[in-house]
Amino acid sequence: MSQPRPLEDITVLDLTTALAGPYATFLLAGLGARVIKIENPAGPDSCRANAPYIGPEGPHLTRQHPDDISVSAINRLRGKKAVTLNMKHPGSRAVFERLVKKADMLVENFSRGVLERLGAGYADVHRMNPRLLYCSITGFGSQGEGSGKAMDAIIQALSGAMMTSGAAGDPPVRVGVPFADLCTPLFGVIGLLAALHQSQRTGLGQHIDVSMLGVMTSMVASEPFDLLERCGVPQRTGQTVPRLAPFGVYATANGYVAICAPTEAFASSLFHAIGRPELCDDERFRTRDARVQNVAEVDRVVGEFTAVRQTADVVAILAQAGVPAAAVRSPAEAVRDPQVVARGETVRLQHPGVPDADVYGPGLPIVFSGSATGFDQPPPGIGEHNGEVYGDLLGYTQSELRELQSTGVI
Repeated sequence: MSQPRPLEDITVLDLTTALAGPYATFLLAGLGARVIKIENPAGPDSCRANAPYIGPEGPHLTRQHPDDISVSAINRLRGKKAVTLNMKHPGSRAVFERLVKKADMLVENFSRGVLERLGAGYADVHRMNPRLLYCSITGFGSQGEGSGKAMDAIIQALSGAMMTSGAAGDPPVRVGVPFADLCTPLFGVIGLLAALHQSQRTGLGQHIDVSMLGVMTSMVASEPFDLLERCGVPQRTGQTVPRLAPFGVYATANGYVAICAPTEAFASSLFHAIGRPELCDDERFRTRDARVQNVAEVDRVVGEFTAVRQTADVVAILAQAGVPAAAVRSPAEAVRDPQVVARGETVRLQHPGVPDADVYGPGLPIVFSGSATGFDQPPPGIGEHNGEVYGDLLGYTQSELRELQSTGVI
């Protein structure tokens, strides 16, 4: 941590809640930005009340002890400065404007129109600080059609993503990882960093508007599902990808293995590894186009080989032959991978009263050669940094802070 942090000279106002917005500011905090998390003192971020919790009495689905902390809060609030501010209170306007004038970025994911009614929309903030970068992470975009609450499952449904997994005839499949909530903030951060580069030339801020529906639909469009269906390949192909055969997940004697052999070289190596070298000259399998036409037979041959062997043995055999293959791991196994942990891509979460909690969460999956990254733990309490931010950064006196608190502004 003696190295500089990439965004250590950047101050971010965090007006987010739930997951999509907080994940964007979580990433900015991991890159070194000073992220000021603004919460309503009467209604803090909902992630603080998400199950499960960890605390002195262990993990629970409900809060059992005053010191219990939501794992969601640990994951999403790490590395941030927590302040309270009641944006609905008239006295908050002056405080908020002083924050805006000190900030370089603002990230919000309120429903459309909410911040405008509070005097904190982009037009309002731009007048306060024309150089500030204002990022809105919304369900359907800040303008145009579409409104309502945009939960991850809603966006997966509308984007078509639910109809890309599973086999033909299966019910829609909700992807277990909340991809809409996690991928949209990635584009928000990309937009902010691109706008930051531009503002260094122009001195002007701008509005970065990223919609969950737009991001997920764009990602679905990266695969030509409808075109493939017109060519005879089902839109939903279950465990394998026919157009790249052999490519997919195959059952073993004790689990599953992913095998990817889409090129001629990989396919040839695979056929030799499974003891079927003659298939390399078989007209049904000699080229990729032929394998695609005969995908059911290709998958049958590969599946017969894997089904009678242990997963580890299949992976070892194919690794020896240079064929890409891997065991299908559980989330518990994956997040504890020693290499992933060593690189800081997942981290062991810390609770001040539970030094040996065996709980892992996301780290920052970017390794720099000349920069330090990462997160402070545990997460801040509600309003923990009011004195530091309002006093040290904005210059409020102790008596002014007491007055703000007594009147319900903070």
